[in-house]
Amino acid sequence: MPQLFHRSANAAARMSLLAVALLATLGLTAVFGVVRAPNFTNQFQVRDQPIQFSHKHHVGDDGIDCRYCHTSVETSSYAGIPPTKTCMNCHSVLYNSVGYLAPVRESYSTDKSIEWVKVHRLADYVYFNHSIHVNKGIGCSTCHGQVNQMPLMFQANTLQMSWCLDCHRDPAKNLREKKDIFNMNWKPGPDQEEKGKQLQAFYNIRSVRDLTSCSTCHR
Repeated sequence: MPQLFHRSANAAARMSLLAVALLATLGLTAVFGVVRAPNFTNQFQVRDQPIQFSHKHHVGDDGIDCRYCHTSVETSSYAGIPPTKTCMNCHSVLYNSVGYLAPVRESYSTDKSIEWVKVHRLADYVYFNHSIHVNKGIGCSTCHGQVNQMPLMFQANTLQMSWCLDCHRDPAKNLREKKDIFNMNWKPGPDQEEKGKQLQAFYNIRSVRDLTSCSTCHR
């Protein structure tokens, strides 16, 4: 039987297979790059709010503790959004007639909540508990960034699964003493590896197997 294809067809077939594999690799790389891009994760994206509340002013300049507004962060899965009355504790006296705080005064007088736009939004199938992280030595700035330097609030980290798992696989690198949980300027020191291991035992942190179990975050 005569040969149907020239010998060069073998090389062409190999090149075709190589091209398909290369295109598939480039395609997957592009997809993974897109899903990690800030426009997809909302990282560093500032949201328009009913009032352009400045954490830099309140936390950084005035030194207000996180817990003054986020009252349930130590006891609940939800950090809590402060009621307008919390704002009026100060602004019934300070800046009580400026125009940009009119929505605060209106909210207080009408007993209608201000509709803040959520900045840190996780998927509905993800369970996150603020209190367990705070009580096990994870400070606010580890996840939220240096809020005391943010004139307008933005999402400092990707909040993607890989980012969470990086910490769950090695929590010691982020553990702090209780006194530093709400310290926005905390940075790990040169002895963090050793100190983190000690705190890991002190806080009775569960095993990496438990921390990375699917049911820990997906319930």
